[in-house]
Order: sequence, then C-alpha cells, then structure tokens
Amino acid sequence: MLRLEWYIARHVMGAILAVLLVVVGLDLVSALLDQLDDVDERYRFIDALWYLTLTIPRRIYEFIPLSSLVGCLIGLGMLATHSELTVMRAAGFSTGRILLGVFKPVMLLALFTLVLGQFIAPYTEQQAQSYRALAESGNGALSSRYGVWHREGNSFIHINAVEGGSIIHGVTRYSFAGDHQLEQASYAQRGQYRDGQWQLETVRNTRFTEQGTQVESQPQEAWQSGLTPELLSVIVVEPVDLPISGLWSYSHYLEAQGVSADTYLLAFWSKLLQPLAILALVLIGVSFIFGPLRSVTVGQRVIAGVIFGLMFKFAQDLLGPASTVFGFPPLIAVLAPILICTGAGFWLLRRAG
Repeated sequence: MLRLEWYIARHVMGAILAVLLVVVGLDLVSALLDQLDDVDERYRFIDALWYLTLTIPRRIYEFIPLSSLVGCLIGLGMLATHSELTVMRAAGFSTGRILLGVFKPVMLLALFTLVLGQFIAPYTEQQAQSYRALAESGNGALSSRYGVWHREGNSFIHINAVEGGSIIHGVTRYSFAGDHQLEQASYAQRGQYRDGQWQLETVRNTRFTEQGTQVESQPQEAWQSGLTPELLSVIVVEPVDLPISGLWSYSHYLEAQGVSADTYLLAFWSKLLQPLAILALVLIGVSFIFGPLRSVTVGQRVIAGVIFGLMFKFAQDLLGPASTVFGFPPLIAVLAPILICTGAGFWLLRRAG
C-alpha cells in the first residue's frame, strides 16, 4: 500500500512541478518583454535580467496554489485516464487512501511555501526592488518612480532607493503644521542608520515662513525617526511580498501612527493561510477527478483547473477591498473562499462515493 501511495505522490508532485515551471517561465518571459521598455543607458539589459532573477522566488510563491490545482488535475487525471485509479480501488485501495497519497507531498509543498514566503521571497524581492531603484534613480529629489512614500505624524517622507536596509538614497521630507500648511521641506542625498538614528548627508533644508523661504545647506544632519531599518525593509516592497512577521509588526506600527493597516492585515492573513488555500484547491482537484471530470480529456482538466483557480484568486481579490469598504475583518475575506472551496470539495467527494 505504501508503494501505491508513493506512486500516486510521484505522479502528482511531478505534474505540479512541471506546471509550476511552465507558468513561472511564461511569467518571466512576459516580465522581460515589459522590462525592455525601461532599458536605457542607466538601467541596462543585464540589470533587467538580474532584477528578474531576484524576483523568481516571489513568482514561484505566487503561482504555487494555481500550479498545485492544475498539477493535481493532470497527475491524478492521467492515472484515471489509464484506469489505474479504478484498478487501485478494485484492489481495495480506498478513496481515502488515494487522497492521503495526494496530500502527503502537497503538505510538504505547503510547508515549503510557508518558508518561502517568510524567509526567502521577501528578502530577494527587497533586493530586487532596491537594485532596480538604485539603477533608475539619479541625484534629484523624487527622481525615482520606484521609490517609496511614508507618513510619520505630520511629516511625509519619500525615499528614492534602499540599499542593504540601513542605507537610503534620495530622502525628501515634507513637514506640515497643524493647519496643514507646509512648514519645511528638505532633501538629503544619502543616509545611514547608526546608533539608533539616521545620519543624513548633503542636506538641503527649505523653511516656509510668512516673510518667504529660508534655504540652508549642511553636510550632515541627525534625523530621529521611528522608521528603523527593519520597518524600512517592509515598506520598500508590496504588502503581498512581505514576510509574515514583518506584516504583523508593521500593521501595529501603522495603527500606532493613526494610519489604517487593513491592507497589511489582509496580506498577513493571506500569507499565513496560504498553505490551507493550497490544500483546499488540491481537495477540489481530487474531487473533480472522482466527480465531474472523471471522463474528460487532459486539456479539459487543465482548462477547468485554470478557470477554478482564477475564480478562487478573484474571489479573494474582491473580498479584500470589500472588507475595507464594508468594515468586516480581513481574516474573513481570506478565510471565506478557503472554507467554501473545502466544503465544495468534500461535497463532491461524498457524491462521487
């Protein structure tokens, strides 16, 4: 029996990895074509290739759920097409044992996804965004369209690029009074985090008064800010690309600043519950094989898997903003499609007998 479980697991995992390789490869080709529009004398073709290489872990993480569903449909579907599943069940190998043979490797894949999303993909994605920003940015304020904005109290901060977490380039700060009037604007070419504060270099400050503006320059300035390198490493990438621990800590930081953290909480629950989403999608895939897709071709199974996987993704993407608009918790927005998918999978399996 263990040999049969291994046989099923090998077919399913092989199909999942093959689908993942194809999907990520196509996504990289599409991204490379998109990058060609940005290639110039500063951002060279080799820079674009290195940037895309650094984004591979993030792309793998994004496509694992869909690849798991389609790969399960292909791997298990091939066994069904050759009547191997029928022979297994006739020999006393129950549907539950087949399900176990499928879920054992998928659970390892789900665990790998959790590790990838926490430790590997966030780091490489931060390196990718910083690398691109450094290549794109010049020495002027707000010169990089890949920089980041941040609010701290009554100040709004823009940073062109982040290097290694503790070094920042092109720091523009706008300070406003209580009546929303601009009091001061400053620009620093570079900054480094030392001894609990930022040491800015080549700083130009502009103060706005009723009499006019006052401009002064200084080689260095100490800047006290709650924006530590740890928090800075969070804001340089999109919430979906952040580690789970970073999302949780930054959500509390935003709430302390009086800023809504719903976007980051939504990303936190999405990443934390992604292993459950993978298992739910695979359960649907197994139920399709024993139910409505029992006698269709491989191509039809792939199309059905892609359609259902996209529907699952769209459901989560729609419920996310809806949670912000209608005020229900982001956890419900993430968990609802998983529960619906799981319930539908068990229902189809019970119908199939």
